[in-house]
Amino acid sequence: MDAGKVIRFCLVGLPAGLILITAASFIYTEWFMPRQAKRPDARERQFAQMMRKEVNRKDLESYVRVLAEDIGERHTGELESLQAAAFFIESSLGASNMGYRVQRQKYTAGEQEVWNLEVTVPGNGKSEEVVVIGAHYDTVAGSPGADDNASGVAALLSLANAFIGTENGRTLKFVAFVNEESPWARSDEMGSLVYAKALKSKGVKVVAMISLDSLGYFSDEPDSQKHPEGSPLAAKKVANFLLAVGNEASAFLVNGAKAPFQAKSDITLQTLVAKEGDLHAGRSDHWSFWQQGYPAAMITDSGPFRYAEYHQAGDQMEQIDFDRLEEAVKGIEGIVKNLANP
Repeated sequence: MDAGKVIRFCLVGLPAGLILITAASFIYTEWFMPRQAKRPDARERQFAQMMRKEVNRKDLESYVRVLAEDIGERHTGELESLQAAAFFIESSLGASNMGYRVQRQKYTAGEQEVWNLEVTVPGNGKSEEVVVIGAHYDTVAGSPGADDNASGVAALLSLANAFIGTENGRTLKFVAFVNEESPWARSDEMGSLVYAKALKSKGVKVVAMISLDSLGYFSDEPDSQKHPEGSPLAAKKVANFLLAVGNEASAFLVNGAKAPFQAKSDITLQTLVAKEGDLHAGRSDHWSFWQQGYPAAMITDSGPFRYAEYHQAGDQMEQIDFDRLEEAVKGIEGIVKNLANP
């Protein structure tokens, strides 16, 4: 190679190669890395552990207050409020608070853009196996939704905080879903169905999904608890427990929830494996995962079967028993730890 060719290579070929390498690196970092569960390095883990907080009543109360009182009803009919709730959740999870990298899953419902929000705690050893913990942040029209479902979102945020920087065998995904309530329930625009379909299309191996829906209303009054006709729980007539419910394909998940929950909580967790076609058993986001063949269960206070303000304007913050909500979330943390580390 003569001197002129060497000079031309240095002036043209080498810079072009560096540009291609830089571009490829940028594309990989900005496109592929956010979609994969990147393992944090030691410095990132140390920082994450500094951000971690135990489940506590103060935080739960603060989350419910912002959603139910400061924002209020949040649905596509009140789009600014729905988006305000999404921004609050995103900020709470994001870099300036918990330090997560939040992924938005945007889609169109009607003619409006809405989105689910996801954060990931990468697994180690069985990272291809995924546990999803989800709660919907929308409400029905006319209700501020303190129990349904600010309580579930508060639990979701507190759990995400408790698992920052933890080492687990399986990958954890904490997801806030939009559009669980009417008119989107069980439609193609239901947020959790959009999300579950996306996981299925990518071949993601979801080994368990836990839906957190209405966790904060309790009563010790006689006959405060009702049940659907034919329910095996009908003898339980005092509304001082939580319920884990799933379909027959999720029986292992439902039955396996009780021991780790009770190890961390004083609240009783009742379990129910429902038969196919039981509409009451599929009243939340876990239903969407059933449609994709994933095992899923809901943890709930049973909503309309004990709570007179269910889907009403009276679903206010003062209705929530925050001491018991804290106990509930600590029990759910036990379930998640057990699922994350088989």
